[in-house]
Amino acid sequence: MKLEFHHINYVSHDVDSLHKFYTKILGLTDIPVSTFPRPEATSTSGYDGAIRFATDGKIQMHLATKDFNVAFKNGEVINPVERGHIAFRTDDIVGLKSLLDAHSIPYSDYGTAFAEEWHQVFFHDPEGNVIEVHQAVRMTEG
Repeated sequence: MKLEFHHINYVSHDVDSLHKFYTKILGLTDIPVSTFPRPEATSTSGYDGAIRFATDGKIQMHLATKDFNVAFKNGEVINPVERGHIAFRTDDIVGLKSLLDAHSIPYSDYGTAFAEEWHQVFFHDPEGNVIEVHQAVRMTEG
């Protein structure tokens, strides 16, 4: 199982202002929202908060609306947009889940509820920081 850094997620009540800070002031490049297809959120699945993207050319920033109810809405425990997270991409999401199970690390498996092209799993490190690991299920983005 291979892991590589993919993105950092920050949450905010004003995503556009945060995006402007990272792109206009710090000079990161905007990634169009259209490159990140999301399934339509329902009352019991998904996430419909505003989200913007930026990059330094290697690592992405995902800037999302803070939402304290995402885990409840999706029937999960870990909320990736309560206070943000770091994310890794893997080539073996099944292997990752087996590794977490072997070490008794609980996780929330959101599947493709947030991103049509990524299978996402979230868990905590020993200090309570949220970590995402995802695997591309249809490779159209880098």
